[in-house]
Amino acid sequence: MSIELHDLSAVELLAAYRGKDLSPVEVVQSVLAHIERWEPHLQALYAFDPESALAQARLSEARWQRGEALALDGVPATLKENIATRGTPMPLGTAASLLTPAPEDAPPAARMREAGALLLAKTTMPDYGMLSSGLSSFHPLTRNPWDLSKNPGGSSAGAGAAVAAGYGPLHVGTDIGGSLRLPAAWCGIFTLKPSLGRIPIKPAFAGRVAGPMTRTVADAALMMATLSRPDWRDATSLPVQDIDWMQLDSDPAGLRIGLMLDAGWGMAVEPETAAAVQAAARLFEQAGARVEPLAGCSTRAMIDGLDRFWRMRSWLDYAALPPERQAKLLPYIRDWISSAAQLGSAELFNGYSQMAALRESAVTACQPFDYVLSPVSPVPAYAAEWASPLNDPQRPFEHIAFTLPYNMSEQPAASINCGQTKAGLPIGLQIIGKRFDDLGVLRLARAFEQLRGPQPAWPQPPGI
Repeated sequence: MSIELHDLSAVELLAAYRGKDLSPVEVVQSVLAHIERWEPHLQALYAFDPESALAQARLSEARWQRGEALALDGVPATLKENIATRGTPMPLGTAASLLTPAPEDAPPAARMREAGALLLAKTTMPDYGMLSSGLSSFHPLTRNPWDLSKNPGGSSAGAGAAVAAGYGPLHVGTDIGGSLRLPAAWCGIFTLKPSLGRIPIKPAFAGRVAGPMTRTVADAALMMATLSRPDWRDATSLPVQDIDWMQLDSDPAGLRIGLMLDAGWGMAVEPETAAAVQAAARLFEQAGARVEPLAGCSTRAMIDGLDRFWRMRSWLDYAALPPERQAKLLPYIRDWISSAAQLGSAELFNGYSQMAALRESAVTACQPFDYVLSPVSPVPAYAAEWASPLNDPQRPFEHIAFTLPYNMSEQPAASINCGQTKAGLPIGLQIIGKRFDDLGVLRLARAFEQLRGPQPAWPQPPGI
């Protein structure tokens, strides 16, 4: 079966542009037509502008003809809705926001635009990015292309769905507790949550990163070369490093790899997920790595404290809104944050201190190993209409026990597909590296990409 233009990777598109085998205009036309078939079912996009995409493609085509092509010139891309783009309102997924046009591009948007990527649209997210779900009070319900009755995850919900559905090869999401890795796992795609500060972002705060969401490791590496360029507006960003992101060849032989199947708290890992992650670990063993069991590195006390701190932060934002805007927030989130009104200063300080406790524990647990493997989520994708796998605002974080620690520890962590359930839902393998070893995580992910063998065909729009 011939490969459709919308299924080509960014690496393949750039090679075809260089060889004059394809033009950005015909590629974007193919992607736009594919989006038209999928989008009524997925609802993954916000501020979708086909005319602007075609205009960008014509400019890109002219640059290629003049021999002046940029790093990502003519490659279709999207940005998560909370990454500001000049002139576009940023509702942050909630009907409680005011639709004020953004005054400037945030750093990831600026880098993608400077590199010549064709920015097709923004992608959806839940209210304030507080959920691992495609549920939003502003956007229509976003669904998982593998099974339209299921959730794509979040908070990079639309991005995860868009990658799996073939809305072009390059997508940017954000993550503060699993918001890149969870939709990647549940949509069967690849993502890298980079070390904190590796990709400049605005606003910057503890644990928050932007990262690439793609179908292949090589496309994510290609994006890292652009997204990691410096931007003074992020005071937490890392110093510029000369990293050859496309040098992905590596040999797992001799590596010491930890295997964590129990996070220490949260939902139990379902048998199909555990079996897929264990099978991935055996592939690394067969390639010469030494895989050893690793106990969970976080505790119920840590997450309960952090939960209280996050509730208070969100409660203060909520309390500052006028009543008519408060009423527009998702009830699930109102229920989650309302208990913060009774928190005292000692409880709040203790909650804040758990970020440092999580960092210390995660770094200590990973120190003896070159890399660590774990599930991304203990369960596969859940009901599309639910806010979380338990759909209980009093237990909102039970599914992020494997992802959250590495936001707090600032370590790089990837999600790559490692299997499917009997029902055909993807299962994500998390690969965790030591702080700043983003390239090493990409290399190990690329090694696994080669070891795991052929993957199921990508989902197609209903009726195709």
